[in-house]
Amino acid sequence: MAQTVPEAAARELTPSGNLRAAINYGNPVLAQKGGDGEPRGVSADLARELARRLGKPVEFVEFSSAGATFQALEKDAWDIAFLGNDPKRAEQIAFTAPYVTIEGAYLVPAGSPLTKNEDVDRAGVRIAVGKGSAYDLFLKREIKAATLIEAPTSAGAVDLFVSEKLDVAAGVKQPLDAYAKAHPDVRLLPGRFMVINQAVGTPKTRAAAAAYPSDFVEEAKASGFVAHALAASGQSDASVAPPSPKN
Repeated sequence: MAQTVPEAAARELTPSGNLRAAINYGNPVLAQKGGDGEPRGVSADLARELARRLGKPVEFVEFSSAGATFQALEKDAWDIAFLGNDPKRAEQIAFTAPYVTIEGAYLVPAGSPLTKNEDVDRAGVRIAVGKGSAYDLFLKREIKAATLIEAPTSAGAVDLFVSEKLDVAAGVKQPLDAYAKAHPDVRLLPGRFMVINQAVGTPKTRAAAAAYPSDFVEEAKASGFVAHALAASGQSDASVAPPSPKN
């Protein structure tokens, strides 16, 4: 993975002198806090590698949710972020092609009459969801009859689902599956209700900064860097996204 970074892109990616990388701990597939307190996982590894190429220090800006990460864009709090590419976010963020694809799944009580994803969108069904998450944004567009009830974070959505005895919790499949395996009173509905395309984003106001991360992500996928980072963080069941059709 060796590639010259265009000078204009390097300036716009590190206007403060550091590469400020937003890390969202709300998605444990992509980011985890290490025993030393430092970020771990594929997002942190990609940030460190990009900073190395730029010849600049990486400065991690940590968040507990994707919604908070997106909101921090208004305060110019980060230079790159690792988020699901959603049309609403893409109004203000220039996204690369995805580097990882993640499934969104539904968690329900073990005795729930809901048996498939299509059953969820019914009047009277209450769905717990992390505010501002990719699946929250998606469900706000797609759900017609059920009611969305937002928790501050994705992890908090499961707590809300349990404490309020809601009908469904929506979220990333891997942590929901782990929860279901540890709690026999709940179960996952089969399959998925959406695919979340996890990508690298830069502020749209920095046009020169957008092109290089796209090339970087494609190379990171092709070289095996993304797959290795997922495996090293214990997330080998996550899927490396396919090459972009543009490459």
